[in-house]
Amino acid sequence: MSDEIIARALADAGDTDVVEVGRGVTSRAGGIIAEALARQPDGRLAPVLIVADQRTWEAAGRTVAESLTAAGVPLTDPLLFPALPIPYASLDNAHTIAETLRSLDRSGHAEVVPVAVGSGTMNDLTKLASHELGRRYAVVGTAASMDGYTGAGAPISDKGVKVTMNCTAPKAVVFDLDVAAAAPAAMTASGYGDLAAKIPGGADWILADAAGAEAMNDHVWHLVQSGVHQALAHPADLAAGIPEAYQGLVEGLILSGLAMQVYGGTRPASGAEHYFSHIWELGHLGADQQVPPSHGFKVAIGTVAMLAFYEKFLDRDITTLDIDGALAKWPEWEAVDANIRATFDGPLADHAVAETHVKYVDRDGLAARLQRIIDCWPQTLPRLRAQLVPARELADKLATAGAPSRPEDIGLTAAKVKDTFPKAMYYRSRYTVLDVAREAGWFDELVEEVFAPGGLWS
Repeated sequence: MSDEIIARALADAGDTDVVEVGRGVTSRAGGIIAEALARQPDGRLAPVLIVADQRTWEAAGRTVAESLTAAGVPLTDPLLFPALPIPYASLDNAHTIAETLRSLDRSGHAEVVPVAVGSGTMNDLTKLASHELGRRYAVVGTAASMDGYTGAGAPISDKGVKVTMNCTAPKAVVFDLDVAAAAPAAMTASGYGDLAAKIPGGADWILADAAGAEAMNDHVWHLVQSGVHQALAHPADLAAGIPEAYQGLVEGLILSGLAMQVYGGTRPASGAEHYFSHIWELGHLGADQQVPPSHGFKVAIGTVAMLAFYEKFLDRDITTLDIDGALAKWPEWEAVDANIRATFDGPLADHAVAETHVKYVDRDGLAARLQRIIDCWPQTLPRLRAQLVPARELADKLATAGAPSRPEDIGLTAAKVKDTFPKAMYYRSRYTVLDVAREAGWFDELVEEVFAPGGLWS
């Protein structure tokens, strides 16, 4: 993956202007941040507040502080969260950062520039606090653990509910490959799982384009997909902590976030595989564990499940579909509403009903959609085959990288994953292969085939 692709992404991204990835770049972070954020119109340098936890401070924060001082940037005392219990991306913690910045402003400092040093939680908390105050921030990444560094949003928990809040992405990102390679192995494995999700997620966009549900943006597609397969090709080197092996993984995760900025949504980076993760998180999977499964770990299992589903889907020839037969089985909206409410409990049912209603079509609409898919199939099928990889192959790579490859690895069973398929189909309005299968009348049969004796997880 070349610097040229990142440069193209930055040219079109709405928020992020600077990305520096390489070995030893933490020692240059001060100068990068000074020029990107701290330099004022009159030439003076605004003070910086480093936000970190005790572990990320030791991993990179101290070096960042020394680099900022060497660059002539004034520093306030850092805001350090404890290492344990593990800091949580909660609204309360974001408010703590925002109030610290306000307090520093009131004490006579010029408007302080926040700099997050860490991975998902530190970045999301600083992102939300900065957005709340209407100021820009920078992030120095410490682990290749997720694709949210450059994302224009922050998943935040408030009163037991997790929502993604719209926020301004960082203006500058600094990512040292030596620091990433030294991060806990589980964090790298989580990022590997998150990047692997781009494979079925990209296939879902190919199908949505063929169905006329959401048109493909070729530029954004290329930003995400151009290096994914290569970045996933050497999981053993990542597990061994070889810094050079982290280049593709780090850049792939950063480009996913930049692509979401360019596109103005998450379609380029996720498909149905992510809904498995969301549903399991809402079900408090791992809440009884000291360290619950990460987003990337849950997404890894959702990714393998979706690749297995795609294999069964592509075993059938949709060009031979009896459209009249599919229309005869197609339920009226009232029946779909009732089925969703039987599938979900409580407020989540209302959410799923609203989301599914967006993509529901009547029989005339379904006839047109299925015919369009069939007409496009000679072009669509080769694209899908080039995009996808066998589920077993990816499962082996995930295991080599240290990521989950079986439901039991994150405290689930194959039966629980099977039960999640209809929920994932209804969970969001985004059109995926699960919707194509349902509209063709194949959904239940394909799910049964995935979990039949002799299958992937039997």
